[in-house]
Amino acid sequence: MRRNRLAGVAMMLGSGLSTQIGASVAALAFPVIGPAGVVAIRQWVAAVVLLSVGRPRLRSITARQWRPVVGLALVFAVMNLSLYTAIDRVGLGLAVTLEFLGPLAVALLGSRRVLDLVCALVAAPAVVLLTRPQVTTDYLGVGLGLLAAVGWAFYILLNRTVGRELPGATGSAVAAGLSGLAYVPVGVVVLLHHPPTVAAASYALVAGVMSSAVPFLVDLLTLRRVPAQFFGVFMSVNPVLAALVGLVVLHQQLAAIDWIAILVIVSANAAAVAFSRDAADHGPVPTGPCDVLHGVPELPVTPGFGRVARDGERRSSRATQ
Repeated sequence: MRRNRLAGVAMMLGSGLSTQIGASVAALAFPVIGPAGVVAIRQWVAAVVLLSVGRPRLRSITARQWRPVVGLALVFAVMNLSLYTAIDRVGLGLAVTLEFLGPLAVALLGSRRVLDLVCALVAAPAVVLLTRPQVTTDYLGVGLGLLAAVGWAFYILLNRTVGRELPGATGSAVAAGLSGLAYVPVGVVVLLHHPPTVAAASYALVAGVMSSAVPFLVDLLTLRRVPAQFFGVFMSVNPVLAALVGLVVLHQQLAAIDWIAILVIVSANAAAVAFSRDAADHGPVPTGPCDVLHGVPELPVTPGFGRVARDGERRSSRATQ
């Protein structure tokens, strides 16, 4: 059991690093093909991976089921483009931290616990401190990071509906396919106007694999070894990993006060998970049907905090970085 837990920790760390390194490698291609070109290639990679895993039967999807799937496809497209553009403008650490506010807000707004209210009150000034509005602030970059957070929140809400309506990874696979298809004209226009070099195209492909395919497979195996609540707590370190990777790979410096703000936001989320009263199931999660955003499979937990639902309903925990 202890060996499984240690293996799970190593795999979660590897998955988180893969996601953030993928995002940092994507940033290396921005000067040549821009965030839109990188996102187009990443969406195509994600579509191929998810369609291969989900193998959806399109004829079996009804008109009512198509509506949330199309909404999810739109969320995929908008969220990833806004996140990558935010990374280009304000850096990896700040962009990922701002995006992280999406699931945090969904979970807090859906909770009536005093602890969650305290966590929100602690996290809010940390966000203001992290962005530090002033004349020189890149408000567009901050706004795009918050738009990515809104996209992540809508993903959680839409994924509940898609998870109820469609089995396994069918919904996410179709949504990823639609999003990848929508990016065909965008990608063609961008790549024709900004012809990619071999290096830039390679960076974008690596980003698609490291931020989609690798985390998906690793997290799928991890959830067989660790409890859902533990997975949720560990997921909270992604903004810290993003800041570290941004420092090492992209040489994006953060002030000491920025690190403090990120740690406060992460700690607020981790506290809400660790002291959750809803964590009734402490065993490993069965990982047959999967649903992925940023490489994270569907979990029987409430959004954002990794709390196991009392009604047994499958709910998604996340979805990229």
